[in-house]
Amino acid sequence: MQAQITQEQITTLLSQVLYPNFQKDIVSYGFVKEIKTTGDSSCEILIAIPSSDSNVAKALHDRIDNTMKKAGINAKISIQTPTPQNPAQDSAPKGKNLLPQVKHFIMVSSGKGGVGKSSVATNLAIALAMEGKKVGLLDADIYGPNIPRMFGVHGQKPNLDPSGKKLIPLHAYGVDLMSMGMLFDEGESLIWRGPMLMRAIVQMFSDVVWGDLDIMVLDMPPGTGDAQLSIAQNIPVSAGVAITTPQLVSLDDGARALDMFVKLSIPIAGIVENMSSHICANCGCEQEIFGKDTTLPLAQKYNTQVIAKIPLDPSVREGGDNGKPVVYFAPDSAIGKAYRKMAHTLLEFFTQHTNTDNSTIQPR
Repeated sequence: MQAQITQEQITTLLSQVLYPNFQKDIVSYGFVKEIKTTGDSSCEILIAIPSSDSNVAKALHDRIDNTMKKAGINAKISIQTPTPQNPAQDSAPKGKNLLPQVKHFIMVSSGKGGVGKSSVATNLAIALAMEGKKVGLLDADIYGPNIPRMFGVHGQKPNLDPSGKKLIPLHAYGVDLMSMGMLFDEGESLIWRGPMLMRAIVQMFSDVVWGDLDIMVLDMPPGTGDAQLSIAQNIPVSAGVAITTPQLVSLDDGARALDMFVKLSIPIAGIVENMSSHICANCGCEQEIFGKDTTLPLAQKYNTQVIAKIPLDPSVREGGDNGKPVVYFAPDSAIGKAYRKMAHTLLEFFTQHTNTDNSTIQPR
């Protein structure tokens, strides 16, 4: 007589099933909600995932079914997905919220590194603060935290609150800041596996004294992986902004960031075309050295817009290196105006998309 299968055996099998488009299994992500054994070789499995994409759910169902069949188990598999949102109504994902005192979250992502994502996050956060909003910036790029230098606070450490249990964010240019780069020595490497990274991100929400904020900008690590999924599971992201440069190899990776927004049910606010053109300092001639009008087809494919075209200019690099962001020190320059316009565009986006408590932010 065959011994009845156990929940532990089924869990072990499920730990071999990777979540589609990610590199971690569904047990590690916490997507397995219930396992019931219903016979010697039968069971019922309940999975809950953060994506409303039916293709993701089907791919995951097939992976689980194949894994169980190979083990001789007849499994009834149920996969719960978020209810698709009506864009005319509240399009921010519902669910867990570690920071209910923050009205809106902006996820600034890129499919690859080296496209100026942190520069955009820095100047965008400051531009929003210049509009009179209460703004925070969380540097979620655990392995490559650049925000402290760009804000001119590298080398400074956050203080503890009176309880001695939580960190008080640093403050610069009207923005509350927290970064892993503030907690370790400059240049120190973090050789962490995915679960440690995910715990660190959660702690940067829960173990920091974030006040009542209108907007929190999330500077994400490049790519689509553990950090993005962890954040989508723990806060309702109100807007996704994809950063790319005009050349096709960058746009290919930019498409992955947009696809990630779709699969994690994050409303897409738009695309930023960074290093859009180069303006010669001597003659003023504008050269589109990385390509022209290449981002528009990508925006059309994802039914979104190009919300900013940021020229390639030495002032951006100098401002980032010296902790003097261009939008703050040269707000009327071409780049400063581009960032301020981007801030207005996002504020208008929020007037059309209310968050979980139906609060809105009106542009000033």
